[in-house]
Amino acid sequence: MVITKGQERCLYVFPVAEFSRITDALSSAPVTAKAVRDYSRVLFASASDESCDKQGRVTVPPKLREYAGLDRDCVVIGANTRLEIWDAAAWSEYETDQEQAFSQLSEEVLPGVL
Repeated sequence: MVITKGQERCLYVFPVAEFSRITDALSSAPVTAKAVRDYSRVLFASASDESCDKQGRVTVPPKLREYAGLDRDCVVIGANTRLEIWDAAAWSEYETDQEQAFSQLSEEVLPGVL
């Protein structure tokens, strides 16, 4: 798996195949676009290849733990093709802040699906 910085100060955990797909997509994006360069730099510079130990545990590199504020309790959520790792307090705050918007987003994000 690949662990890297995500938005809102969480961590993204991708299966290697999905991270490769993202890598391919970004490699075909125009390097002349500043947003592509900026996003790619942060995403790839913070990416760390990891694997489970014999007990199924994964070590999160110190710099990524620091970025996400993972000092004690954390939350792991499924987010479609990736997992996200959040500091528990940060996730609770994010979830509370987004609760109202979530009910209104389905028409905008998934028209005709939900």
